[in-house]
Amino acid sequence: MPRPADGALSAPALRRAAAEFIRLHHGETCRGDPAPRIAEVFAEIAETGTYRHTHEELVFGARLAWRNAARCIGRLYWRSLRVLDRRELTTAEDVAAASADHLREAVGGGRRIRPLITVFAPDAPGRPGPRIWNEQLIRYAGYPGPGGRVVGDPRNVGITAFARGLGWPGGPGTPFDVLPLVIQGTDDKPRWFRLPPDAVLEVPIEHPEFAWWAGLELRWHAVPALACMCLEIGGVCYPAAPFNGWYMGTEIGARNLADSDRYDLLPRVAERLGLDTASDRSLWKDRALVELNRAVLHSFDRAGVTMSDHHTESRRFLTHLGREESKGRTVGADWSWIVPPLSGSTTPVFHRTYDTVERHPAYVHHPAALARTRGESSEALV
Repeated sequence: MPRPADGALSAPALRRAAAEFIRLHHGETCRGDPAPRIAEVFAEIAETGTYRHTHEELVFGARLAWRNAARCIGRLYWRSLRVLDRRELTTAEDVAAASADHLREAVGGGRRIRPLITVFAPDAPGRPGPRIWNEQLIRYAGYPGPGGRVVGDPRNVGITAFARGLGWPGGPGTPFDVLPLVIQGTDDKPRWFRLPPDAVLEVPIEHPEFAWWAGLELRWHAVPALACMCLEIGGVCYPAAPFNGWYMGTEIGARNLADSDRYDLLPRVAERLGLDTASDRSLWKDRALVELNRAVLHSFDRAGVTMSDHHTESRRFLTHLGREESKGRTVGADWSWIVPPLSGSTTPVFHRTYDTVERHPAYVHHPAALARTRGESSEALV
């Protein structure tokens, strides 16, 4: 039996969502009366159970999904998102190759990261689109060891084990082994694909002052390409639509490398800094966190790779807020995600509230997709 679509809608709900999107598209782009296009779409839905977006609708929908992303602080440049239309691709091999191309294209042959999305085939009645199991196109493996210790990223222990169950032999066993892509083509089982080295740009993390920092042998990848979220446009779900902007430093320095359930580097950094870790009142965590974030920003700047800092990005978000409000549009935002995880009260986004309403088009996490990122989903193996 074919896999069910994670976000499948009934025919009436699909017609409503389609009509709402088409009216929005025609209204914001001054395309005139949307009625003929709505009638065309309704006829297609009646005949096939779904409908196909024009290229212009796809581009508009992908950009609006970024504009509507309530958890994203970096929406000022939503109009600059470049959309690669790969809806003709349905096989795991083709999606893997195009995903590697996406990573190359995102850096444009240099080191200036460009906002980019690649959209693969959508779900259709009785024929689901392809799926990328990885949370991001580039993630680091997590290998469990004795005593609960993990070499690598603990967040990825499940998908690492799943990939090895598919036949991936594993990497050399460092804390930063790049995971293979786990991709499921239409009417197929998941398979693993190694990312070509030229598609993975990484930045060694060094400190501007402490020479010993290089001995920590830290690094992080340059392109944060989210891969497990469904792009929903007018009721149509594109389950494989990896997209990226560029990193804000705190995403790496205050979360990926610092969180206790991730790389948990603060105790190690504090020890090398000679800080008193016996009591939280010494603020050793805070001091270590600042130096870790300084190292991340310094390293990306030194490598010439695009990265923003949380103070600059906070100001940019308020600029975006002002632009949208001047056009009569309310910006949905999740305060807990918009406020940076470092020195939040020193940024202007901290000192106000936001409308938390969710709008469509949108990038959506479906429960089954989240299970796949943890290597937990078995329905796709049937």
